Amino acid sequence: MKAQDKLSLGRRQFFRVLGAGTAGGAVGPLAPGAAADTENHDEKRKPRYKETDEVKTYYRVNRYPR
Repeated sequence: MKAQDKLSLGRRQFFRVLGAGTAGGAVGPLAPGAAADTENHDEKRKPRYKETDEVKTYYRVNRYPR
């Protein structure tokens, strides 16, 4: 083998190195930090869905069964 061949990367090796470097570098900055839960137990258990007049009208107009 020539000395030049030892130092050069092949096409497949180049893309492997490029892909590994991109994937490894992108994971750290894009990963969001963990956020603490802000709701207490009572707030988690409260009913959230309310069948208001607007909701009833939406179901009536779009013919969704209740």
